[in-house]
Amino acid sequence: MTHEHYLQAWQESQALAEAMQPLIGRLYRQQGIEITLFGRPLQNASTIDILKAHRVVRRHQGAPLPIQQSFPLLCAIVALNPTAAEVDLGKLTVGYWQAHQDEAGIEDYLSAKLAPALNQGAVPAPTDVVLYGFGRIGRLLARLLIERTGAANSLRLRAIVVRGGREGDLEKRASLLRRDSVHGPFNGSIEVDVERSAIIANGTFIQVIYANSPADIDYTAYGIDNALIVDNTGVWRDEAGLSEHLKARGAARVLLTAPGKGEMKNVVFGVNHEVIGPDDKIISAASCTTNAITPVLKVMQDRYGIRHGHVETVHSYTNDQNLIDNYHQGERRGRSAALNMVMTSTGAAKAVAKALPELKGKLTGNAIRVPTPNVSLAIINLSLEQATDRDSLNAYLQQMSLSSALHRQIDFSASTELVSSDMVGSRFAGIVDSQATIAEGDHCVLYVWYDNEFGYSCQVVRVMEQMAGVVRQDLPA
Repeated sequence: MTHEHYLQAWQESQALAEAMQPLIGRLYRQQGIEITLFGRPLQNASTIDILKAHRVVRRHQGAPLPIQQSFPLLCAIVALNPTAAEVDLGKLTVGYWQAHQDEAGIEDYLSAKLAPALNQGAVPAPTDVVLYGFGRIGRLLARLLIERTGAANSLRLRAIVVRGGREGDLEKRASLLRRDSVHGPFNGSIEVDVERSAIIANGTFIQVIYANSPADIDYTAYGIDNALIVDNTGVWRDEAGLSEHLKARGAARVLLTAPGKGEMKNVVFGVNHEVIGPDDKIISAASCTTNAITPVLKVMQDRYGIRHGHVETVHSYTNDQNLIDNYHQGERRGRSAALNMVMTSTGAAKAVAKALPELKGKLTGNAIRVPTPNVSLAIINLSLEQATDRDSLNAYLQQMSLSSALHRQIDFSASTELVSSDMVGSRFAGIVDSQATIAEGDHCVLYVWYDNEFGYSCQVVRVMEQMAGVVRQDLPA
């Protein structure tokens, strides 16, 4: 091919990607259909992101997926008018073109593959959501909820609750939502309504409520009722403390974005989310590390069996550490987070047992805080009941990332150039670094990256949907 042919091919592909964007947006806003490409979400994706997602298919199929093949299937999906499902356009496209030579049979093929999402009736009314606390996780949850607005949206962000109320506070809260040093600028427009104490983000009216105690708030005064309260503060970790939220008028259920204490259900979506019952009022979404390692540990337990193991977490520093040396109640955490690797403890290994009881007493864990602002790495050292080798183990983990029930939680990378910043913004709970895998006989070491902020927030949203009673089809089955 000449250089003119390369440019022409690129421009043709770019034009198709541009044509895909409004179709993907319409499917989500009007029908509640989330389009993915081998697990990569295409909702709100740029033209280049759509093209890159097609090229990433090389990792799974040995060759990029031509957008000329996926585009006619996307158009046919729009015509079929499915509702309330996550549809993997990549898997559908590969499956179709492996068995067909032209576009003649696309409609019949999709009608069969998408049958569970056809003729489902009206989408239920959305659940009101209140973010109690507006720190790192709270603001990322706000971004995720705002990007999902539409007629078919199942979760509706109505308010945030913070302490303070000083002059200029509202503008500062809006500014922190608008700009983020790690995750970049907010994708859209943000306005401040000082008179009504609100932030308007991409048309979403978010009431800002100032309060020092959960029980003092009357959410119904703001038109909020039967709300799901997401506690991002970490101040209350047990049911007794979190039950204060339920004393507020208009509050119905509480989700904690930290490990819960006592007998509270700790949920890792994809692993044990089915334990959430209609009568459960207070749930924990566990920790970022627990969410990252538990899905991988589950597939390892299912296939090989785990005798015992150790999890070492190389974790980015967090807001509870000191920027420079100063007094801190915790051991070692008073030393500068930006200058030191800091040994600390983690309860993630033991917390796994709350979501995966068969591993109770089989895991130990420790953590090292390092001078990076985001993305962490779990090193999982396991003794197995069945022997394996590196290639077989990696092939199994890749298959689990593609076609298992945990494909939203487990990502898989074969890159030899992967570094931590490459995972910023990952929507997966964890990413298996296959090039670092060690396996010999009944022993293996797995390296699992995770965006401890954004990836975890995506898991939290999935738990929120489960608590709201949202059942989303995963197609093709």
